Amino acid sequence: MANAAWSDKVLQLLHRMNNFYLPGSCRASCLRFEVNGSKVGWILPHVASLLTGYGDVFKSTQGGAVSLCESLDSYTKRSEAVDDVLSVLRQDHSLHCLKGWRDERYSVMDKFSDSPVMWMERAATSLFGIKRYGVHINGYTVHENGEVSMWLARRSPTKQTYPGLLDNIAAGGLAAGMSIKHTLVKECQEEACIPQALAEKARPVSTVSYTYEDGQGVFAESQFVFDLELPPSFNPRVGDGEVQDFYLLPIDEVKELLATEDFKPNCAMVVLDFLIRHSFIEPDKEPFYQDFVSGLHQAL
Repeated sequence: MANAAWSDKVLQLLHRMNNFYLPGSCRASCLRFEVNGSKVGWILPHVASLLTGYGDVFKSTQGGAVSLCESLDSYTKRSEAVDDVLSVLRQDHSLHCLKGWRDERYSVMDKFSDSPVMWMERAATSLFGIKRYGVHINGYTVHENGEVSMWLARRSPTKQTYPGLLDNIAAGGLAAGMSIKHTLVKECQEEACIPQALAEKARPVSTVSYTYEDGQGVFAESQFVFDLELPPSFNPRVGDGEVQDFYLLPIDEVKELLATEDFKPNCAMVVLDFLIRHSFIEPDKEPFYQDFVSGLHQAL
């Protein structure tokens, strides 16, 4: 692929993954989701009308917001009341995201450093525009000649989201109450059979943040990115079945794949961040260098 065509494709990816900020997005019509006086998300109007039908849990407030009722004055009360409503709304076939119910709890807070105000089922977070966090690991190998190759995973064809697409060697969402380090080690072991002692050598290097909407909800996500240099003798193995295969590819081939439809979009962004940080993409040679950097690090 010619350089200009590659750059255009990657720029389109970043625009798509940040389309919440673009003209014509649903942002102008969204209502704020507030808990205990703090904005913690964005709700589309058709979702807001469903939620406010449960008046003992949700209410509309002045200024275009949906909030929880004052009687829900604790972490546990809020979490359980909202979960009860969502369990009923699972029967509403117009809410497609709830078909992927996972029984996984995500923390709800304005900033990552804040104490969570409640937990919420993972599949429902996009209905509320809740900030979601995850951990992604770039697994790579440096050969004797100095050349770099990267391990990529091929997602299982039975995955609920993005089946069969390319992924990082290991990645996972940050569940409520779980630390970043615990999640990193857990995902490395479960998905790629990377031993704990090796996984713990991964270095925290960056975050990749973006917000997109798809007509059903708002996805405000930030991934904690780690680099893990693996010895040339190491080969990841399929673990929990979320991956069907692993490939060790030269970094130039990995770069070309970013501009195809074969990559899970946010994983492509994590790899793009790796390429920039390791100088495989340089500002003198890439006209969209600054656009790439800003597109990878949007404020949620």
